[in-house]
Amino acid sequence: MTAEPAAATMVRMGRPDHAVFLKRSFSKMDQLATPFLTGRRLCRQLAGVVPRGTNGVVVELGAGPGVLAEPIRERLGPHARYLAIEIDDELVAHLRRHKPWLEVVQGDVADLDRILDDAGITEVDAFVSTLPWAVFPQTLRLQVMGTIARRLVPGGVMSMIITWMALPNRVRQLRDLLDTHFDEVVETATEWRNPPPARTFLCRRPLPQFTALGGQDTRSAS
Repeated sequence: MTAEPAAATMVRMGRPDHAVFLKRSFSKMDQLATPFLTGRRLCRQLAGVVPRGTNGVVVELGAGPGVLAEPIRERLGPHARYLAIEIDDELVAHLRRHKPWLEVVQGDVADLDRILDDAGITEVDAFVSTLPWAVFPQTLRLQVMGTIARRLVPGGVMSMIITWMALPNRVRQLRDLLDTHFDEVVETATEWRNPPPARTFLCRRPLPQFTALGGQDTRSAS
């Protein structure tokens, strides 16, 4: 009798969200970047940018197995719209099975403009992301950030997570990119209890060249 692989044992024993994410992380590390799920404290910090009781539009980029879903849901008003975008087919199936109330779209963040158009969303009140921005190529970051800046409503906000596993030069590049797109970029204190330790960037007030009609369209960067 052969021994059960350690990964399979952990999947069998783990909670549903953690189990499916761990399983996918072994085969999709280029997409997921880490086998660790965002911890509860950091999830609440990320979701905290969503105004409590909002009836606006919230878009989550890289929903994974849905660890942010409940913290975000708790802050929504009765007429809010919450769209979760995820590329991985097994994670999408998991979200639809375990969180049937959640509006899930399977797609690549590189197609964010098209995904939002297809969903009939022209403006977004809050973007929340656990995507591995620090490992994205600069052209992709530029493309997606341009879409986010154009779609945010006045007073809208984007929050993203950055782990201490990210290379410092990649984080500097990302911070420079955020500073060229937003008037305010706030870096929070590190949450050392998160596996791995991480902090968030909160971005507000997209700069006029990205919000004005006919302004710079960074989709051309791809």
